[in-house]
Amino acid sequence: MDQEHISGDGNGTGNGEGAGRRRFLALATVAATAAGLGTVAGCANGDGGEADGAGPGESPAPSGSPAKKDGPQGFDVRAENARPGNADWQVTKAGPARAIEGFADRVSVLPGESFGLHVSTTAPRFTVSAYRMGWYGGARARLVWRSEALPGVRQPDHTVDTATRTVRTRWARSTTVETKDWPEGCYLLRLDAQGGEGQRFVPVTVRSAATAGRTVVVNAVATWQAYNRWGGYGSYDGPSGGYASRSLAVTFDRPYEYDDGAGLFLVYEAPLLALAERLGIPLAYTTTTDVAREKRLLEGASAVLSLGHDEYWSPEQRAHITAARDAGTNIAILGANCCYRRIRLEASDLGPDRTVVCYKSSYAQDPGFKRGHPATVDFRSPPGADPESSLLGVIYDGYPVDAPYVVTHPGHWLFEGTGAKAGDSFPHLVGVEYDKVNTGFTTPRPIEILAHSPVVCDGRPSHQDTAYYTTPSGAAVFATGTMRWVEALDATGDGSSKANHGLDARSGALTTRVTENLLRAFAAGPAGRTHPAQDNVKAVYGG
Repeated sequence: MDQEHISGDGNGTGNGEGAGRRRFLALATVAATAAGLGTVAGCANGDGGEADGAGPGESPAPSGSPAKKDGPQGFDVRAENARPGNADWQVTKAGPARAIEGFADRVSVLPGESFGLHVSTTAPRFTVSAYRMGWYGGARARLVWRSEALPGVRQPDHTVDTATRTVRTRWARSTTVETKDWPEGCYLLRLDAQGGEGQRFVPVTVRSAATAGRTVVVNAVATWQAYNRWGGYGSYDGPSGGYASRSLAVTFDRPYEYDDGAGLFLVYEAPLLALAERLGIPLAYTTTTDVAREKRLLEGASAVLSLGHDEYWSPEQRAHITAARDAGTNIAILGANCCYRRIRLEASDLGPDRTVVCYKSSYAQDPGFKRGHPATVDFRSPPGADPESSLLGVIYDGYPVDAPYVVTHPGHWLFEGTGAKAGDSFPHLVGVEYDKVNTGFTTPRPIEILAHSPVVCDGRPSHQDTAYYTTPSGAAVFATGTMRWVEALDATGDGSSKANHGLDARSGALTTRVTENLLRAFAAGPAGRTHPAQDNVKAVYGG
């Protein structure tokens, strides 16, 4: 798949929070969007304020025996991935825009729980196929269940709330899906219209009840939804393309527009999931909304993985991940522009935590803020400024860039087996958003900079940093500092096809080996005890 069309990459805009950020997701995920900091001259990388802002009928397929248990580590990832995969899981006949589409009325469920599917189609009947995403010998998915042919109906048109410009569907439930014997994991349900061409995905997570001793894959569903413009509105702009027409709250009660309904999963998360499952390390699965809701969910976890584009966090999610770090859980930030927007989760018509509220520069108008809730602005912005660097070690520095990734600390254990030498560069690996170490913001120490890549962001010279720090609890925190890291895991060839933003096999090999080193070490327990950071900020930046 041409990643230039499906991989969201940025969130800053020179001409506003909306059009640019959406264009980034169009360049990067079939439509993309951007934001700007305003406080950083030249290179837009934050809110930028209101003025600039624009900112066929088969019977059910057996799912096999329940996944094998392996003591406290939960189900056996290796045994699951040894099962035959199904390489025909992709959408190959999308059909017209509204041929078929749908959404689940729960973002995640525990194994054995049920959820509702709300489907709209112009076809008389449709089927649902549930694919568990992973490695499966390279097939990347396994068919776990398939429905019989179900009656299709064209659901009513959506409406738009006048106060918040929130798109609402109020579609009837089409069917109830039972997850008996479904293994934990990340799923794409494929909707297939019958009697007419049309296919779409619906993502859902079968989450883990506990995470102790496991590496936790966190689906960044709040960010997926913020970038979703189904119905014409998202968190960056509306039909006019302007920031002022953006939604102030977005809901999961609608399909995803990007990647045939998969949201941002296929570009920013699926490659990492495939790698982790291929390694066979003990894994747990959850979403950002679950982390926010369940205070004790991460207790005893070996590591927590924030994937390629994980921008929108609630204060509760941040507090729970910070507490996990302070208890010895390793944290990996495998993207950039992470933990940037402060959000509030509210109920929708279909249940709790299904509305993502983010007023940004209009926070004073937010009824929730008036009731005493934290302002839904960037974490680093007042009121209640709390820069993301205190958790991540790095801080978001800008958009857009496209630059080589430059290795500066090849002797670090994370580069073992890569063959990388000081000064080696990897074209296009820094983009389209990037982070850096900036001690002008709260920065945990000791922190090591592993890659220090020169960039020019909208005329402003700067650097991208990959960084690693360790804590008194023994936890280690790693941040790639570039949004293209997960995407690069799938990069092949010489880059001339322009797929994956021109990333080549060298970038694919580098990021894959570093990520393997990281995942194995982080799965073994508090990495700071065996691999303590050696601070080198002064050596890199001077002064």
